[in-house]
Amino acid sequence: MIFMNDLKLRLKIKRKKPKFVRKRGGIYKRLGLKWRRPRGIHSQLRKHKKEAGNIPEPGYGSPRTVRGLHPSGFKEIIIFNLKDLERVNKDKEVCRIASAVGKKKRLGIMKKADELKIRVLNPLRVEK
Repeated sequence: MIFMNDLKLRLKIKRKKPKFVRKRGGIYKRLGLKWRRPRGIHSQLRKHKKEAGNIPEPGYGSPRTVRGLHPSGFKEIIIFNLKDLERVNKDKEVCRIASAVGKKKRLGIMKKADELKIRVLNPLRVEK
């Protein structure tokens, strides 16, 4: 059972969570801001020195009941074709159409989802 309190708690935890940047990532643009585990034998970050920065640890995780859920509280199911829509439980799940699906098939999936009253997270926006 998903509780709204857990979703709010996850949001509160995420706000406090630091950005994990690889060592020297903020100094050298070529390294980027992505996380890489420090492996050097003299690395202060690997040794967990406070001034060196933050390392991802289990304590930063979300509550188990809401881990991996969409912010709305529903579980996401990726849809590739019309047949995949049949396995979606509209009370507990929402669907996201895969990025590889073309416009023609996407329109068909959206039409079928409307009939089944299934919420689509990334609907095709038809411009008028």
